[in-house]
Amino acid sequence: MINLRATAATAALLCFTAFGASPASASGEVNVYTYRETKLIQPLFDAFTKDTGIKVNVVSASSGLEQRIKAEGANSPADVLLTVDLGRLDDAVQAGVTQPIKSVVIDEIVPPQFRDPDGQWAGISMRARVIYASKDRVKQDKITYEELADPKWKGKICIRSGQHIYNNGLFAAYIARYGEAKAEEWLKGVKANLAQKPSGGDREAARDVAAGKCDIGIGNTYYWALMMNNDPEKKPWAEATKVILPTFEGGGTHVNLSGVVLAKNAPNKDNGLKLIEWLAGDKAQHIYADANYEYPIRAGVAVNPTIAGYGKLVADPTPIAKIVANRKAASTLVDKVGFDN
Repeated sequence: MINLRATAATAALLCFTAFGASPASASGEVNVYTYRETKLIQPLFDAFTKDTGIKVNVVSASSGLEQRIKAEGANSPADVLLTVDLGRLDDAVQAGVTQPIKSVVIDEIVPPQFRDPDGQWAGISMRARVIYASKDRVKQDKITYEELADPKWKGKICIRSGQHIYNNGLFAAYIARYGEAKAEEWLKGVKANLAQKPSGGDREAARDVAAGKCDIGIGNTYYWALMMNNDPEKKPWAEATKVILPTFEGGGTHVNLSGVVLAKNAPNKDNGLKLIEWLAGDKAQHIYADANYEYPIRAGVAVNPTIAGYGKLVADPTPIAKIVANRKAASTLVDKVGFDN
């Protein structure tokens, strides 16, 4: 007997299971699991369907999609997994739910730095980990990541949990560049400069800078643009701050990826590959840039004007795969120095 009081989430899962139980190779469909909010990426799927005639079935969640695909096993309906962070890409590989993306198109468009050496994932767009600085209290317009540990910032930095995947990526990048010992000393210095216990999200970092609780916050590039252009309630937080693109000394700005995985047991593999290649195409890259305020992975595609206003992004050349390899070490260091305490 079906429980008619099932939650909406359960109903959605049942619905997805139903379409997953349809003929495995339905030629006109592709099944996507995604960590992106459906409303943010629906324009992409609508445009893909218009261009190809292939229907996109979507399930969106904030966590656990890799484990769900693993639990579904050979009967999983998932063809493609869209992620919002290099950590999620690595989680999918570690869960054993990926297969190589064999595509000349992806190899030609996506720089090697932003692809897995074994082809298990590829970046589709980029975001940078940057500084939200007080317009009134921070006069400089250049900051290095190393400088965040400088005592001159004591009591002036706001940041979300050091264990959050966004900060884990940044800390792992520091380890990839300097090694664990130097990264540990740096983290201790950053912790000593915190204005308060790490909490909230990137938007809250801007909020606390605007409120005078700190002078600089750490956040992703797109949050500031979303606050400025899409959220009247939070627009004052953006207006009180400026975005600075920090760099490593002698390097560039740390970037993370929105990425894509081809599911191990994809029942519609050909359509999955078509979607992956389409997402790296000119039309999709423009949508990523303008709807999601991310940096296009494809060369020659214009950056959204708000994002361009931050200045020219020079991505640090450290391969994403090398950063991924240091995720666990970064997490361990956060606990070792008591960063979140």
